[in-house]
Order: sequence, then C-alpha cells, then structure tokens
Amino acid sequence: MTVFRIREAARVLGVSDDTVRRWIDSGALRSEQDGAGRTVVPGVDLAAQLRADAPELGAVGHGSSARNRFFGIVTAITADAVMAQVEMQCGPFRVVSLMSAEAVREMELEVGSAATALVKATMVIIETP
Repeated sequence: MTVFRIREAARVLGVSDDTVRRWIDSGALRSEQDGAGRTVVPGVDLAAQLRADAPELGAVGHGSSARNRFFGIVTAITADAVMAQVEMQCGPFRVVSLMSAEAVREMELEVGSAATALVKATMVIIETP
C-alpha cells in the first residue's frame, strides 16, 4: 500500500505540514507508523480526504514551466479487460484519464497512488465569473 510522509501529504493536500499534523492529532486524518517509526498517511485515506475536501482546498502553488502538469493522487479506477478510467484529485482539481487497462497494470496504479497528470489539449476554454 502506498503511504505518504507528512510533508508529502501536505503537498498533495495543498496545506502546511502543521495542518496535516493537526488533522492527524484531531482524528480527522488517519496515520500509521512506518518501519522506521515515522508518521505516514495511507494513500487510501489521503484519497478519501481529497475527495471530501476538494472544493475547500486552494490552488496548488508550485513553480513550473509545464503549465499542464498536475501532481495528485489516484482517487478511483474503473477498468474492464481492455480500457480503464483513472480519476485523480490534483489539489482542488479532478482529472480523469482514459487509458488501456494494460497501462494501469504496468504502472501499478491503485487508489492512493501518487501520480502526475500531463494534459495536452488543442482547445482550452477559459471562463470568468
């Protein structure tokens, strides 16, 4: 099972390390101890937290010249024998990818896995309030 250290979980959630520690201390986010005795958050629990809190999270803030690169966590996988739909939560954004089921197996993707979504679009629509 994929686990995230406090700093990694904070990065995925778009909050500070201290906020993640407070959520763990209050019981809002489950944690475990890894083999070295460090506090880690199971990826499945992090995925559930992201799904529950996604509308409340702010934008993921990190610099990169790749504007269509979104780091996040896999929150759902629906697959048949040939194709798969993989859902990710990237900060406050839900990203859905259709790919071969073979690719999902080869990449060993599962709910809670960390991943980066790269988006190449020929058309991007921008809206204002």
